[in-house]
Amino acid sequence: MVKKPYILSTKTLLPPQKQILLDANMAVDDFDFIATNTKEFELDQVFDNLIFTSQNAVQAVLQHPNCGQLKSKNVFAVGMKTKSLLTENGFNVIAYTGYAADLAEIISLVYSKESYTFFCGNLRRDELPNTLKENGILFNEIETYETALTPQKIKQQPDGILFFSPSAVESYLKLNSINDELCFCIGETTAEALEKNKTKNRIIAGKATVEQLIQDVITYCNR
Repeated sequence: MVKKPYILSTKTLLPPQKQILLDANMAVDDFDFIATNTKEFELDQVFDNLIFTSQNAVQAVLQHPNCGQLKSKNVFAVGMKTKSLLTENGFNVIAYTGYAADLAEIISLVYSKESYTFFCGNLRRDELPNTLKENGILFNEIETYETALTPQKIKQQPDGILFFSPSAVESYLKLNSINDELCFCIGETTAEALEKNKTKNRIIAGKATVEQLIQDVITYCNR
């Protein structure tokens, strides 16, 4: 009897997402290696344009009682899912990219005369704010949520691991090591976090979605 590939996801999958892997004859476990919590924040110093690089920041702003006053402003976003969440809730997204560094470049080249408020979490990456500073672009930051690492020890070595953020990589490596496992990454920044730990078996999703990452797992495991 052929052993089923054992796949570990570092965040809880939706039941239909998990079922796709089970239907592909894989054994699957999923655990949340990070936790996010919304913070209290004010909206009294918001500039003309908004920047969101994560769905968590959007969700936090949507919970604010004065969220409606922001919907007249133009929005710049990172990620298709982030963009979709914004537009579904009445925001006007005028530009979005797959990565924060690319968005920072667009803002610097095309929209440098504008002012921005960047809604972010406590572990936000530096590329975007650093680029805005280097180009003398007026912006401020509002921290809307906190990310906490929730590491746990994995008893069985997986054949493949799904990673969705650099924070999840950091959390996983607190109590576990990576040897020959295939590491499936939602994007380049997540893959870079693995590269820093000298992990060579990295596969980056063709598109930065959970569904694409799952499809990539099936493709590689069926080879």
